[in-house]
Amino acid sequence: MPKVISAYVCEDCGAEFHKWQGQCAACKAWNTLKKITLSSSKPSRPTQHAGYAGERSQVQKLHAVGLDERPRFSTHIDEFDRVLGQGMVPGSVILIGGSPGAGKSTLLLQLMCNLAATMPVLYVTGEESLQQIALRAQRLKLPTGDLNMLAETRVEQIIQQAQTLAPKVIVIDSIQVMHAPEVASAPGGVAQVKESAARLTQFAKQTNTTVILVGHVTKDGTLAGPKVLEHMIDTFLMIEGQNDSRFRTIRGLKNRFGALNELGVFAMTERGMQEVKNPSAIFLSGLAQDSAGTIITVIWEGTRPLLIELQALVDSTQGDVPRRVIVGLDQNRSAMLLAVLHKHGGVQLGGMDIFTNVVGGLKINETSADLALLLAITSSLKEQPLAKDFLAFGEVGLAGEIRPVPSGQERIREAAKHGFKTAIVPKGNVPKEAIDGLHIIAVEKLSEALAAL
Repeated sequence: MPKVISAYVCEDCGAEFHKWQGQCAACKAWNTLKKITLSSSKPSRPTQHAGYAGERSQVQKLHAVGLDERPRFSTHIDEFDRVLGQGMVPGSVILIGGSPGAGKSTLLLQLMCNLAATMPVLYVTGEESLQQIALRAQRLKLPTGDLNMLAETRVEQIIQQAQTLAPKVIVIDSIQVMHAPEVASAPGGVAQVKESAARLTQFAKQTNTTVILVGHVTKDGTLAGPKVLEHMIDTFLMIEGQNDSRFRTIRGLKNRFGALNELGVFAMTERGMQEVKNPSAIFLSGLAQDSAGTIITVIWEGTRPLLIELQALVDSTQGDVPRRVIVGLDQNRSAMLLAVLHKHGGVQLGGMDIFTNVVGGLKINETSADLALLLAITSSLKEQPLAKDFLAFGEVGLAGEIRPVPSGQERIREAAKHGFKTAIVPKGNVPKEAIDGLHIIAVEKLSEALAAL
């Protein structure tokens, strides 16, 4: 009888161990190791999956490799094309994650109905019945005459159907319910997700088919399943948004064919996910009058500037330890900036509760909002209203210096386009030519910015 070779794999990071232990030594998570069967010691004949190329791979010199760029094709949804890098690349594997109800299936159903009019596509569902999807398409008033549907969870059956149909794009909804019969693990386990994704990725590369995988997320907002899944695919997109808000953002967390951290903005309506052409106008729509603690800043998301609203509330603490609640910004960096504000700005915040928020549910991952955050906190502390046509951006260093940020000229032009009148910016980002209607205040130190308020 052949000997079965098994291992214990962490469900969070994908690290493998030869025996069980309570804590993963790689990611330090507890009780995440699961036993999986790797293989049998009995040699097996090599198999060839249906639809795969039969030629052996040949060694080539690097200079002999063809440099013709694969032509992209549009999804007919501009915001989705932007996040992908101006369209889909044939043979790429795209993973889309998001919390339940974020709109993953709705967006992909819209996308596939649009593509079906110009090319053969296949939508594979493993979680919903075909009747449920048909009802959703009818409710959204989508053109469904050319869309091919398949209700299946076995990877080999999906590959065989894809070989017969030869689609240009395949949607797998979702990768957590797919399974390979020869893998001794339940669907959704580390071994099943890893093997299913590997076979679909191999099929995509060898047949030049674009494969879109839908992934679940855990309660803390990270992608469920083995971490190795993110390394196998070409593009990883995450749909973000609050359940009580109709706006959704798609952020590119990994993209081999486009800009990283590119952002697409959508609105969830009765007609499905509708793209927002001018996101800055949406995030600024609630700013009706001058108010203390509220300021506008310009962040850079992928390849474009985005105007957003920052809010800060400073109040006397009601307990022994002052509270620091930071929403949408990095907690550690915010604590560092508060120390800089005290040291180099002379602002006393020791006995104060501080609450900060990024309006619209966005998360800021860059340093250009440093100056705006400190100005908003100072404005709330001193009860000094800031004009609604005033903005600021710039990175703040530990010595209190205001450092320039990338693409400063484009940020300033975006602000002028939306009618802003005054801007405090780093001296290194001041444009050489004046911009009509926009008064620019160049600063080098935090003290200069506070004095300009």
